[in-house]
Amino acid sequence: MNMEHIGDLLGKYSPAAPNEVTVIKQYIAKEFDAPSSVGIQNDAVVITVQSAALANALRLRQTAIQKAAATDKRLLFRIG
Repeated sequence: MNMEHIGDLLGKYSPAAPNEVTVIKQYIAKEFDAPSSVGIQNDAVVITVQSAALANALRLRQTAIQKAAATDKRLLFRIG
């Protein structure tokens, strides 16, 4: 197998987002009508939103978000 074929295969590979990411993004969009960026890092879920007020509102709902996403990972909220 030559490098062109490997490059073609890797270029077309697009991993699906984990279910936790999708559920959390949908939760934020539904409850707050706001965009968000969600990523997984080791044992944590990093949630980035645009305002401090939204980040604090999400912190207050941390348990509900973890339950909705069916995760026991730590939630980290970032403003960005």
